[in-house]
Order: sequence, then structure tokens, then C-alpha cells
Amino acid sequence: QVQLVESGGGLVQAGGSLRLSCAASERTIRTYTMGWFRQAPGKEREFVAAISWSAGRTYYADSVKGRCTFSRDYAKNTVILQMNSLKPEDTAVYYCAARSNPGIAPTLEYEYWGQGTQVTVSS
Repeated sequence: QVQLVESGGGLVQAGGSLRLSCAASERTIRTYTMGWFRQAPGKEREFVAAISWSAGRTYYADSVKGRCTFSRDYAKNTVILQMNSLKPEDTAVYYCAARSNPGIAPTLEYEYWGQGTQVTVSS
């Protein structure tokens, strides 16, 4: 059973930063492809970023490229999404997800999902 627990969401002004964390087991962090997704009110869930289980390859949606960094903290068994230069359109519930498939291309085909953390960016 893979459990994912997100934290770090909150309210921030436009231009600010947030650091989202997703805690999981050591095995999950070390052997699963990890992804971040978001869902705004009235919109479909969308891909934000993914990181491979090996070599730390990353892939970012165009909407966040250059503003977000996705990394792993093996010592804390977490993955981290550092978000900078936040915009009101970044407002959404952010979800952490894990998949056994090693691909990091944008897809919603992840087997395990966290409960989500709210990010609100005020203008």
C-alpha cells in the first residue's frame, strides 16, 4: 500500500513562493515515478511536474516551467515542489501521485494519489 501525504499549501500573494512536500515510504520515494498535479475549481485535473525514480530526470508543464523545481529528499523520504513567482492562475488543489511506470511524460495514469493541499494565490 502506497500512502502519500502532501503539505505546504497555503495563501500567498502573487509573486511569492511556496514549497510543497509529499511524504511517502522510503521504497516509494526511491522506486516510483512521482508527480504533482493540480485541479482548480470547475476545471479538470492537470499535470504539473514529474520526476523519475532514477537519475532524477524531471518534466514540467509549460505553465510552470522556469518557476518550479521538483526534487527528492532521500533523507526525509519526501519529494518537494518548490514554486516561485506564483500567479493567481496557480490557485488550485495540488496533488502528489506515484506510479510504477518509469515514464515522466505528462499523463494522469498514476496508481496512487494523495489527498491534496490547497494553494491560493491572491492578486
